[in-house]
Amino acid sequence: MSEGLQSGQQPDRDLRTTEVDLGGLVGVLATHLYSTPLVALRELVQNAHDSHTRRRLEDPDCTAEAVIRVRGDAARRTVAIEDTGAGLTEPEIHSYLATVGTGYTRLLREVTGDQSLIGAFGLGFLSAFSVAEEVTVTTTSHREPGAGHRYRSRGGEQYSVEKVAPRPVPGTVVELLLKPEHAHLADEYALREALGRYCVLLPIPVHVGEDETPVNDVPVPWRYEPPGDRYAARMRFATAFGRRFEPLAAFPVTPVEGSTDAVGLLWVQDGGTYGSSDNRDLSVYLRGMLLSEDARDLLPGWAGFIGGVIESTRLTPTASREDLQHDEHYRALQQALADAVVDGLYETARLHPAAWRRILARHGQDLLGAALCDDRLFTLLADDVPVPTSQGDLTAGALRAAGGGAVHVALGSGGGFEEMLYRAMQVPIARGDRYAVLPFLRRYAQLRGCRIVELGSESGNRELFRDPEQPLPAEEAAWLGAALADPGEQLVPARFDPPGLPLVLVPDREAELKARIEDDQADARIPSAALRLARAFTAKTDGTVKARLYLNLASPAVDRLLTAYRTGHTGSTTAAGLLRSLKVIMAAASGSPAGDLTAALAGVGTAVAALTAAVPEGLSVVPDTLSGSDRHNATQGEETA
Repeated sequence: MSEGLQSGQQPDRDLRTTEVDLGGLVGVLATHLYSTPLVALRELVQNAHDSHTRRRLEDPDCTAEAVIRVRGDAARRTVAIEDTGAGLTEPEIHSYLATVGTGYTRLLREVTGDQSLIGAFGLGFLSAFSVAEEVTVTTTSHREPGAGHRYRSRGGEQYSVEKVAPRPVPGTVVELLLKPEHAHLADEYALREALGRYCVLLPIPVHVGEDETPVNDVPVPWRYEPPGDRYAARMRFATAFGRRFEPLAAFPVTPVEGSTDAVGLLWVQDGGTYGSSDNRDLSVYLRGMLLSEDARDLLPGWAGFIGGVIESTRLTPTASREDLQHDEHYRALQQALADAVVDGLYETARLHPAAWRRILARHGQDLLGAALCDDRLFTLLADDVPVPTSQGDLTAGALRAAGGGAVHVALGSGGGFEEMLYRAMQVPIARGDRYAVLPFLRRYAQLRGCRIVELGSESGNRELFRDPEQPLPAEEAAWLGAALADPGEQLVPARFDPPGLPLVLVPDREAELKARIEDDQADARIPSAALRLARAFTAKTDGTVKARLYLNLASPAVDRLLTAYRTGHTGSTTAAGLLRSLKVIMAAASGSPAGDLTAALAGVGTAVAALTAAVPEGLSVVPDTLSGSDRHNATQGEETA
């Protein structure tokens, strides 16, 4: 308040009334308030529904059949919505039909408390002008059954009202002369398709054309006690309503006292999901009329495989009634739906094992992530959900059993030395690069008290590649390093299974990361915050060792190589070259190139030629790896020959 003004005084200035460009306002509301022209059909059918509800409230003794009929005429480019509801008097046409922002429905709901009335903002009728060149309303009020009136308007800014003959029964017909670009709405097949979704939960039958079967003649399983199998009734509804995928299982949404009044049905969709995919598909109905076909944010983010339908009277719509306000009722419903998904999965696992097996097979990847988001789901899924491994999908329990009590998981991005090593060991390895696999298995190992071996990490490699019983002499280690290792590779003498595998090349994951983030383009590819964290993580790694070459001292081949070197055997260099070629070929096959593959393949031929050249013609060599009896038999064979 300005200095010197006493309380209650107004400043000395001119007060002006805000001007409203009615034509512009009507144009904006009619053209831009709604996202699709189909909403006009929804709004007008909703008005027809509310007209019937109003008739019931004002005339409880009325016995007239409540029915809504929508007709399309492609030749005339018209759509007509007819009801047998309350109708309008001439003053009501001026007060409610032709006044933006007012609506008798809202007033009636406030007075009576009847929550079945849908309208709220007095804007729905404007939607007609988003699709129509001209709108005609012919109506007879149940209060004045002997009088009829016709409203007509082009564009919504100006209108006329004239007296006409009364309708045979009270009610209203709204006829739209469609704009050319919306002429397709007059096709009765399109009308049937759209209204079948918009009106499926309306309690008043909605007919298209002269069809005697309403488009909403679908039993709603949460509104009645179905004869026979209740679960089968849920599945029938889910199958009829689901747009993209067949339902695998269906479970109810029920009200939560003091939280939400929402009821409905959720189902697991038979649509492939993989971690980041999001096939959530939730339709929300407010007082029986479709409000949103894509209310996915009401479902948990981890539930990418869930579809459903719910209805509520407490949710608050936006002015266009195509979305919901994110208020306390919205947040309460989010929690209720998360609980309903978890409870429904428990019910399916317990009562419908065949469906549960299909869900696990179809959505294993998504369920791994879901289990990490909810403790109840983790308890349910820990021993059932499949985990991708080098031997196909296996449960964590099967992984544990095959690994001798330990769960093995690779940190590399597919293939790599880990998979090759585990094929040789005949032990399955989990694909830690896949969505949610590594954190799921870490938590599983903690829950079940078992070891987890993370291949590619320092601790995991220590478990696989054990220290030798005695260290190699420095001279032998230096010779082996020069003979077998390429630049950037560090030779590490070790003992590991299987003995038949003489060596394994293991990339240094930290060095790989350091090389990636120090790439010239790293700043452009990686957000600055993530780049700083990654550089801090790799600061302790100088990056000079790009891979470690684990030499298996438990291998007979390595043992013979060392024996040959110690005794000065001339073939030791040739044998070492053969092992070096083997290293390069194995690394290339496992997706970790090391050295020149062409040279390695040529080296195999050179080594074989050199080794066979040392054998006198006509003399067979009996391998030292044969057992005593086999060696005796082989020697006897040579002597006989």
